[in-house]
Amino acid sequence: MTDAPAPTTDTDSENFSLFEGDEGGLTIEQRKTLVLLMKHRYISSALQPAEWRTLLRSQSLLKSRLNDVFLDLHIDLNYEIAFKRQAVAEGGDRFPTLLHDVSYSREETILLVLLRQRFRSERANGQDIVIVDRDNLVDNVAHFRPENATDRSGDARRAVAAVDSLAKARVLLKTSDPDRFRISAVIEVLLPVERLAELLEWLVAQNGEPADSGPAEPEIASPAELELETLS
Repeated sequence: MTDAPAPTTDTDSENFSLFEGDEGGLTIEQRKTLVLLMKHRYISSALQPAEWRTLLRSQSLLKSRLNDVFLDLHIDLNYEIAFKRQAVAEGGDRFPTLLHDVSYSREETILLVLLRQRFRSERANGQDIVIVDRDNLVDNVAHFRPENATDRSGDARRAVAAVDSLAKARVLLKTSDPDRFRISAVIEVLLPVERLAELLEWLVAQNGEPADSGPAEPEIASPAELELETLS
């Protein structure tokens, strides 16, 4: 008769318990990083330097925890940004998900393309930090009001709300001036070149302009089909 294996004790393995009954296997730093990944659309070296360092040190372990709930981890080392996204089964089936898709409004998508092109242009000119003004963003959205649109006050309210929405999503980062924002590098990840071209074409079609004329303000474009994945 063989003896039963001795129960594992804290002396046999590292103890990560933080509260009574805690059987988690992550350190407090790793848990905080995992919570940020789950809670926010993205984390970055610029906004969360401590968690970013933990993420790089524990990439495989944190990816494993996300995989357990059908999420995948994407890390962009160029822009030092990491975010979660829904995993897709090899056969194309849809896994159960904690996330839900939310379509951007027309105004939000116009702003996204404006910000994407402005960010790329300023970076190409050697600017590390790209600043935009609230009033300028709202005015640019107005340039793309269809000719048959008559609710100017309603359009203006939606444009203002779009700026606030992108600030909440941290695509626009707040500065000491409430009416000035810094464009987050996440805009490059949200809108790769191929997607940007699709949105520009969509905007031209929506405004009823000839395909070869281009939009009046080539720094902007948009549609509502652009989607994001979020827990909130």
